[in-house]
Amino acid sequence: MKTLLIFIPILPLIGFLLNGIFGRSFPKKLVHRIAITTTGISFLLAVITFFKFLSLDVESLVFNYFTWIKAGDFVANFGFLLDPLSMVMVLVVTGVGFLIHVYSIGYMWNDIGYNRFFAYLNLFMFSMLILVLANNYLLLFVGWEGVGLCSYLLIGFYFHKKSASDAGKKAFIVNRIGDFGFVVGLMLIFFTFRTIDFEKVFSEIVNRGYGVEAGWGVLTVIGVLLFIGATGKSAQIPLYVWLPDAMEGPTPVSALIHAATMVTAGVYMITRSNAIYSRAPHALFIVGLIGSITALFAATIGIFQRDIKRVLAYSTVSQLGYMFTALGVLAFSAGIFHLMTHAFFKALLFLGSGSVILALHHEQDMQNMGGLKKYLPITCWTMWAATLAISGIPIFAGFFSKDEILWRSYSTPVKGHMIFYILGTVAALITALYMFRLMFLTFHGKTRLPEDKLSHVHESPKSMTGVLVVLAILSTIGGFVGMPGWTKIPNIFENFLEPVFKFMPHKGIVHAVEGHSAGNELLVTLVSILVAGIGALIAYIIYLKKEVTPEKEENLGLIYKLIFNKYYVDEIYNFLVVQPIKWFSTNVLWKIVDVSIIDGIVNGYAYLTEGLSVGVSKIQNGFIRSYVGWIALGGIGILYYILINFIK
Repeated sequence: MKTLLIFIPILPLIGFLLNGIFGRSFPKKLVHRIAITTTGISFLLAVITFFKFLSLDVESLVFNYFTWIKAGDFVANFGFLLDPLSMVMVLVVTGVGFLIHVYSIGYMWNDIGYNRFFAYLNLFMFSMLILVLANNYLLLFVGWEGVGLCSYLLIGFYFHKKSASDAGKKAFIVNRIGDFGFVVGLMLIFFTFRTIDFEKVFSEIVNRGYGVEAGWGVLTVIGVLLFIGATGKSAQIPLYVWLPDAMEGPTPVSALIHAATMVTAGVYMITRSNAIYSRAPHALFIVGLIGSITALFAATIGIFQRDIKRVLAYSTVSQLGYMFTALGVLAFSAGIFHLMTHAFFKALLFLGSGSVILALHHEQDMQNMGGLKKYLPITCWTMWAATLAISGIPIFAGFFSKDEILWRSYSTPVKGHMIFYILGTVAALITALYMFRLMFLTFHGKTRLPEDKLSHVHESPKSMTGVLVVLAILSTIGGFVGMPGWTKIPNIFENFLEPVFKFMPHKGIVHAVEGHSAGNELLVTLVSILVAGIGALIAYIIYLKKEVTPEKEENLGLIYKLIFNKYYVDEIYNFLVVQPIKWFSTNVLWKIVDVSIIDGIVNGYAYLTEGLSVGVSKIQNGFIRSYVGWIALGGIGILYYILINFIK
């Protein structure tokens, strides 16, 4: 299994190298065959590894391939940790990633950067697989930075467009801010425990008798620092602003970033660090509070967005908020469960929107859509499956995972849990509202497309619609592995992840909810269904019955303007952060420090050297009488020195 496991990330790396180095000379069919074959075999190996892992009946396996860094007492191995958590992540990354690769054939066929695109996708897969398989924090950080680099390359894929290159740079810079906290957290982990291996760090926590911290102890500080990194990578307040701009990349990139890879890294990292967070209630509260606020805040922005992809972008930010809410109430398995179901329906939503955009010749404004169900039936019905899933409608996948998060938020007795529940419930209503709005404005009602454009609208090729159908099936049935407690059916997903939480202070705390009956859980479920239904009904009345369009929404005035412009957060950041930094860089760092001080010192030495050179050059003038004079002057000086010393 050790050899089998290493090839799961290595194969996408091989695909990246082949297409990246030789891709320009390859025909397009060979380019995508290399990319798809490497990711497809990687997924197949992941499935084989999964069943082998189940047959071994062990909690985890660690494979060290070689010593990577050794300096004093610091040792970092290149090694993989295989346990239920990494197994789930590997299956999601390779499975959904493979489907996105297949979809990209049709979507990117006419793009001049075909080989470059598939090379970047493969590199993205490799980086994410290193991240989720790493057995230590440093190797995880390598994958962490790798997906950050790939996001920059893919978001700015159309680098000739200023908006795309700016979006790529924005993603890169914002993530560097979060990564600073992450790096400091890693340093503190090593300083405290003298190791960075997951199993050794968590064992040290247990062996040293770390309990639940009453105040701001070292585990709390580590937890907060790591979470700062997660807010950048997983787009939480205040570092979420890069993710909506990531829409500048090709639509398959949006699906890959939003569904299966980069943005889930923070959720995975905190879940992996459950031994730390379960002992740090203050850090846990911050995670839950930021998550629940982000879930509601981002959902409200999605209400009035006109760009179909931008609605989905803010939806991703909101759904990630749900995942962090789950982590904040110690429902780690519920958070990972929602990560998995979200990968299914969000990939489907983005790829479905890509099908619409391609059919409309890259039109993304929903004001210019409507009535497309007749022309794009497969895209329409598959996207409806994803919409019902993300809205939490039974029996779709998102219903099970979102219901689990709301139930844990309601029932788990941790600090702030009722605040998290209320914010999450309101966000669920708004989620259904903006998602049904998207579907009604895009596929139903009267078309707002000109006749000349409408005549050219047709369904996407089978390589694209086939992927949509597969994801629609997963979005429909993918939640049945995590049945709610009130059904009395075992929660397979939660039980599978149980060994991951063996280092928590109270084994079983993820499952145990004291003082609440199955009736209470059922009541919470009914409330979540009710609020989703209310959101859907409001959207139906406004956008289907009354036929309100995005242009008519502008009549709402100030409220519309505030929400449509995303509460002017980007403008506020630009005024308070970007412009002051630019002014300081220009007027202080450049004009004073660089030009006046650094250049002044360097130029001063140059002028001094030049002056000395000019003076010395007067001595070496080529005239004999001048040399005799200098010799005589030197002799007088020596004689004077001797006489003075003799007299003394």
